[in-house]
Amino acid sequence: MLPPLLFNLWRVHDFFTEVLTKHGGTGEFKGPWFTDMNYLVTCDSLKVQHMLCKNFDNYVKGHDFRDIFEQFGDGFVTADSETWKYIRNLLHSLIKQRRFEVFVHQTVQKKVYTSLLPILDHAQQQGRVVDLQDILNRFTFDNICSTIVGHDPKFDVGLPTNVAIEKAFNESKEWIFYRHEVPGSVWKLQKWLQIGQEKKWLQIGQEKKMTEACKSFDDFIYSCIASKREELSKCSSVSILREGMEEAPFDLLTALITEERGRVHDDKFLRDAAFNLFAAGRETITSVLTWFFWLIAKHPIVEAKIIEEIRDNLKTDEKKNNHGFLEDHRNHNLDQEQDLKKSVSGVVLGMEEVKKLVYLHGALCEVMRLFPPVPIERKQAVKADTLPSGHRVNGNTMIIFSPYAMGTNEEIWVKDCLEFKPERWISDRGEIVYAPAYKFIAFNAGPRICLGKDLAFVQMKMVAAAILRKYCFRVVEGHVATPTHSIVVLMKTV
Repeated sequence: MLPPLLFNLWRVHDFFTEVLTKHGGTGEFKGPWFTDMNYLVTCDSLKVQHMLCKNFDNYVKGHDFRDIFEQFGDGFVTADSETWKYIRNLLHSLIKQRRFEVFVHQTVQKKVYTSLLPILDHAQQQGRVVDLQDILNRFTFDNICSTIVGHDPKFDVGLPTNVAIEKAFNESKEWIFYRHEVPGSVWKLQKWLQIGQEKKWLQIGQEKKMTEACKSFDDFIYSCIASKREELSKCSSVSILREGMEEAPFDLLTALITEERGRVHDDKFLRDAAFNLFAAGRETITSVLTWFFWLIAKHPIVEAKIIEEIRDNLKTDEKKNNHGFLEDHRNHNLDQEQDLKKSVSGVVLGMEEVKKLVYLHGALCEVMRLFPPVPIERKQAVKADTLPSGHRVNGNTMIIFSPYAMGTNEEIWVKDCLEFKPERWISDRGEIVYAPAYKFIAFNAGPRICLGKDLAFVQMKMVAAAILRKYCFRVVEGHVATPTHSIVVLMKTV
């Protein structure tokens, strides 16, 4: 099966969907003997439920997964057993705190107002075409930086160093998918090839690029850790710091440094945690928002319903000028911080306000069904098991399941599964319909379900509503939208 896969790499997610549909949702992938690429591949929701929920302990990430996702270190994405449980419980206690939710909400709201909308204003005034995905990517990078390490790179300033950091993070993710595409012996040879009198490892091809990208991003992360430790060292004690932080910004790096629970959080631990949080909360949101705006541009009736819902649920501020900014903010020298808060709240909807937007919520769910941010997942069986279908799984068997194929599986989503239909997520009473996580797999399922799911919805709805209140997007004529072959489903750009 390897030759057909290589021939269809440019459309790999659709190729897997077609093959799985043809074989009843499950099949075996066998490469040549020397590749060690033998997998069970599925889009069967019952098998996914069995692995992620019912028999969770028997299906782990495994050593091969950690090799491929090397730059994730020992973070929650790659960790298993007790290490994973410790990180999971720690992050759960931090992310679910009310003050963290408020901090994220205020950070997103302020960034939309001060950076995203002005950039789109400028583009509109110039009448130029924009790469919305690129703008959203840099916007979400700033948000995640502020949330995780308490540092705002200010992408709107366009500093070369900031652009380089963001590019390095993007590239490091692309090379991971490359490791999925080729035999492990190939990329490991590229990584470990040693030549030269200086006794340095010479890395070639994609591996060299990944190493360079990871080094750039690591330099950035470690500098943030050093700065944060220095900042915190100025406090006389952790207890005083905690007392003083009750109303202070609550970035996760500060919390991780000060919340050691019987385990030392050294720089390596903090670096791994930060990288995993960046990966989980950055490009995934970019992916959903990019496909969202593309789909509503193709479905103007859906767009009109979302805008109508925003208008019906929210009061219009009569004091706004035609750009959506409060006149006082433009014309008077008021206290900057208070003025900013008033202006932001008048333009960018808040956390409680966007929770009322049921149709928008349904549209975002529908986007993630058709274009799940993470298109493939892999698990490794610890010991022999029998799947619900009767398939026998031996110990160490590698299993790949495809959320991308699951999203257009008729057995899960019936015959209209190829349609973009937000109404499928809304009940007759006008309430959100919640599908089982093992069917709607965008946020994972079982014990590993995404901790930031609710926050992600709030952020995406805040951004989408703020943009739709001011702009109407149209796809450039002739542009064909196709998914990237990456570990995150972005849109290919020419």
